[in-house]
Parts: sequence; structure tokens; C-alpha cells
Amino acid sequence: MPTDAPDRPIRVALVEDDPAIRHRLSQAILATASFELAGQFGTGAEAVAWMRLHRADVMLVDLGLPDCDGVDVITACHQLQPDCQLMVVTMFADERHMLQAFEAGASGYLLKDGSDRELVEHVQHLHAGGSPISPLIARQMLRRWQGDAERGRPAAPALAHEIEPLTSKETEVLDLVAKGLTYVEVAAQLGVAVSTVRTHVRGVYGKLGAHNKTEAVFEARQLGLIR
Repeated sequence: MPTDAPDRPIRVALVEDDPAIRHRLSQAILATASFELAGQFGTGAEAVAWMRLHRADVMLVDLGLPDCDGVDVITACHQLQPDCQLMVVTMFADERHMLQAFEAGASGYLLKDGSDRELVEHVQHLHAGGSPISPLIARQMLRRWQGDAERGRPAAPALAHEIEPLTSKETEVLDLVAKGLTYVEVAAQLGVAVSTVRTHVRGVYGKLGAHNKTEAVFEARQLGLIR
């Protein structure tokens, strides 16, 4: 039986001015047992005012808001609640918006062309310590990296040290996740709380420099940590 404190739902808030999209996103959150819809807002001002008095684990932010730039909302919310994970959900796929959002404190960047199931998975990965990014955005980042390399700029900072070894529990959790088990299934198999599984996953992401489950599994296999 799990010995840690009972798990609580991931508190998700969102700011989206389009009523139809806001309804779709809120329904996806409400339909997920491990999520709690903490708040939903049509303007940036409402979202920031709410964040002054309430807490959220994850905030989904549109960039094209009627009263302000979504980047300003990310900046304000990041300052108010540094522990809240901020993720952009937008139609803007250009490099300028992407870089501004990351510099403001966003940890993920999704386009609105994804499915509800993908959104749920991305929120889970974000909360576990990952940085979900839509494929189109990832390709833009790659092109930018390649362009910098061709112009003779440093493509990426050199590793200052060897990768920190995974603990036995982190390896065990990653192996089960790689086999397709959900966090809930991993927790049940190991006899721990889901929050403990998330903690181990965060540790894996940090040590391997991974942004999501796919990257973590790939890196671990390349290093021979799992099969």
C-alpha cells in the first residue's frame, strides 16, 4: 500500500478568449480524473487577478488575447507563482512568439491543432517536469539551431559534467513508462503514490536533459540504462 500522502488532482487553469475553444479545453480537463479545472478566463486581466488569490499547478495560456499580449500574462503569472507550470496553447507558430513565450517563463508551447487526448498527455508531461512542444515548433527550433551552427555560433552549450546516474527507482519507473504503463499503473505496480512516480519522472527528465517521455526513453536506451 502507498505510504505517502494521498494524491490530489493536478489543478489546471486556462485563459482563452474564444468561447468555443475554451469550452473544448475545459471539457478535456474535466473529463480527466487526475485533473481539476481550477479556473477558466476569457481575458488576461481576469487570469492574473485570479492568480493573485488562488493557486494552480498548470496554466494554459493563449497568446492572442483581447486585452493584452499572452506573453504579459505568462510573465505576471510566473512572477506570482514560480512553481506553476505555464504552457502556451495558440495559433501563433512563428519564432518571435515562441522565443518571447519561453523567455517570459513558459515551459511548453502547443499549437491548437492537437487532439484533446494529446493535450491531456502534454499537461501530464509538463507537470512531471517535461517541456511539451508541438512538432512544428520543434522543427523551427531545429532550423534556428542549424542556422546558428552554420553561421559559426555555438549550437548548444557543452556539457559541464557527465550525466548524473539514475537511481534504481528512477530506472525502474522509466522502464515501466517505456513499456507503455500510465503513471497510475506504475504507481499501483510499485506500491507508491502517483505523486512519487511524478517525482521520479522529474528526476529522470532533469538528469537526461529530456523534455518529454519519448526523449527520456530514447536517451536512456542510447545510454544502455533500459532496454
